[in-house]
Amino acid sequence: FKSPIITPAIKSLAGHDEDISEYDLIHQNHIPKQDWDIIRSLALNLFDFGQKMAQDRGLILVDTKYEFGYYNDSIILIDEIHTPDSSRYFYESDYQEAFSAQRDPNQLSKEFVREWLILQGFTGKDGQKVPEMDDKIVHQISERYIELYEKITGKRFIKGDSNNINSRVENNILAYLDNRKA
Repeated sequence: FKSPIITPAIKSLAGHDEDISEYDLIHQNHIPKQDWDIIRSLALNLFDFGQKMAQDRGLILVDTKYEFGYYNDSIILIDEIHTPDSSRYFYESDYQEAFSAQRDPNQLSKEFVREWLILQGFTGKDGQKVPEMDDKIVHQISERYIELYEKITGKRFIKGDSNNINSRVENNILAYLDNRKA
């Protein structure tokens, strides 16, 4: 595509976000047009940045999701960006060959987790129990996330201490707040 396709969505009262047209987003008073124009511009700029960052690292940022909200009447970006939970990446080296062979290109995203869940009979319907993940699938998930981390950051992943997680989170937040005061 010459220009990315933007598909607005709104939070559902239950379940997944609901896609909505730009027209309905504005005309059903979910958001003022001028705010939508700002969000649209921010999303396009973020996507452009993400694509360039990915390309520099041998990846293609295929699609992603950005979440925006309001804080003190200002539009803010919330949640994660360009992670495997919110984005799909293809390997640049494999893409053309896969496309020519009409097969799915190798990707770094949570899609393989979704595919595994479907193979287990899980479809995400209300009341359906999520299948238990054994050590093998957890390891595969970790490996893919670590691979993307290392590709995107250019840094080696160093596993953190998983003991006293609550204490570690609290200490990191307090250190951040102390640095903001300085």
